[in-house]
Amino acid sequence: MKRLRRDRDRVRGFVINLLKVVVSAGLIVYLLRGVNMAEMGRLIGDANWFVLLLALAVYLSAIVIGNLKWSILLQAQGAGVPFADLLAYTFAGLFFGNVLPTNIGGDLVRAYDLARHTGYIEQSAISVLIDRLVGLTAFLAWAMVMAVVAALTLGNDRGLETIIVAIVIVFALVIAAFSLLLSRRVMLRLTFLFKYPVVSAFKPAAQRVFVALQIYRHSYKALLQALALSLSVVILTSFTQWMISEALGLGIGLFYFLLFNPLIAFVLLVPLSVNGIGLKEAAFVFFLGLVGVPQAAALSLSLVFHAIIVISSLPGGFVWFRERATPAILADIEPEQNLK
Repeated sequence: MKRLRRDRDRVRGFVINLLKVVVSAGLIVYLLRGVNMAEMGRLIGDANWFVLLLALAVYLSAIVIGNLKWSILLQAQGAGVPFADLLAYTFAGLFFGNVLPTNIGGDLVRAYDLARHTGYIEQSAISVLIDRLVGLTAFLAWAMVMAVVAALTLGNDRGLETIIVAIVIVFALVIAAFSLLLSRRVMLRLTFLFKYPVVSAFKPAAQRVFVALQIYRHSYKALLQALALSLSVVILTSFTQWMISEALGLGIGLFYFLLFNPLIAFVLLVPLSVNGIGLKEAAFVFFLGLVGVPQAAALSLSLVFHAIIVISSLPGGFVWFRERATPAILADIEPEQNLK
């Protein structure tokens, strides 16, 4: 039975990946059909490589600041993990999330590596979950404001209106999920589930998850700092895109990247393609097209931005393989020692 389930999961994973490849390839082919390839080649070939290196540096600084956010959230738990180690786990997660076409998410890799370091599985997973939710909250709040600004400044557009509605819905869902996770009352009401034999085996782990979550209920300073750092990451990635446009000589104002960056990122929340390839390019073409940017220019900008994302993620591959040679702390810890 277990083998049959594993085989079924493998087939399902293969089909999902295949569909993502088809979507990515289809979108890229569709976009390239209507673009001047010679113009794209000229734009990228004549790019100011010094400015592109600066853009890469700015993007790397955004990664470091995002890592600082995670570090602050871990400190709220009382976990003293060295910043350099966390940064290594972050790069490993980026490598899996941005470079390899796998079903292994970057957040899962971060949580796994942190658990190997600390020996605390539940606390590690919760820190990554809260980190992600705080980031989503800040990013969606920015996206919601920018979507309204876009609607007011660029006029009515059915596609833009649809995105605004979707952002509001997802923002409400994220806030609701955040509130439920941190609600002591809701969690206590769910304890009746452990009366059932099938669920009761998970009670010890659930208790540790509950304790890890409750730490954040009153960690107002840490949560506010994390929100502020999340907003700074959005701004830095917007600067990265603007610097790429300057390197390509497109002359697009910084305001439009502050406007469109969170909206493009919101579109990429939909897991329809391989690492966002195709979907990201289509989003750049759509949003920049609203302010008159030619398709060849928007597509060139998107491809260079994707290259910067991949290049900045490559150190994670080295980190991952180096970490495999390090024995996990979890292997030397008895189950009861994981309780905090």
